[in-house]
Amino acid sequence: MTHVSTDLVYSHLGEPRVERMLHLLENDPEVQACLHMSNVMTVNRLKYNDHGVVHSRITAGSSLEIFDLLTQRLERNTVQSGISAVDARIIVLCGAYLHDIGNSVHRVDHHLHGCIVARPILDRLLGEVTPDEDLAIRMRQEVLHSIFAHEYDAQCLSLEAGAVKVGDGTDMAEGRARVPYNAGKVDIHALSALSIKRVEIEGGVAKPVRILVHMDNPSGVFQVDEVLGQKIRTSGIDQYVEVVALMDGEEIKTI
Repeated sequence: MTHVSTDLVYSHLGEPRVERMLHLLENDPEVQACLHMSNVMTVNRLKYNDHGVVHSRITAGSSLEIFDLLTQRLERNTVQSGISAVDARIIVLCGAYLHDIGNSVHRVDHHLHGCIVARPILDRLLGEVTPDEDLAIRMRQEVLHSIFAHEYDAQCLSLEAGAVKVGDGTDMAEGRARVPYNAGKVDIHALSALSIKRVEIEGGVAKPVRILVHMDNPSGVFQVDEVLGQKIRTSGIDQYVEVVALMDGEEIKTI
């Protein structure tokens, strides 16, 4: 069982090339500046929740955990494209870390802006871990698909993109909403997020992935239904994911 936290990504790397890619993302001035601007646009100007580097790290860790659980039982789509297991994990890492980078332009259509902003970044960074130019291009397109498809109504067409989309939805615990809430934004989104104390990801029995959402107020169900639930429905992996909402340790809803 894994707790969703800011250092989760570091515990799910494993291979040197995946570690190298995380190092590049974390230390690239353009990536970090764009993620900073994503929070300027969303948190400072729109009073939304966190869409910066902390959210990127949490999403990356959760997405890798979900992807690893899925691939224990399922074949990856990218096998048919000649993409190795290590390269697939690099795709998940990059897609998750960069999925919200388009907010640095505007929240509206941020998944489209994200593809535009991320493409030259990926051209630079993928070449550092993947010497095969043809493979790097194919990996780039898979990452861009993950960025585009993380939007609620976009259908994911790969296991990697599905893992990123669901991983994104798992970052809904109280810390993500505290800044806009403290700035005076009091709505069902903020209140429901504040009621969620932690999210855990584990292997399931009936389904490969089981997500436990712990809350201290039933308003947290709104986050489960309207945030995580909506993302799961268009993730392409909905049949492989179970979500259990718990209040004070007691199960109150399963999707």
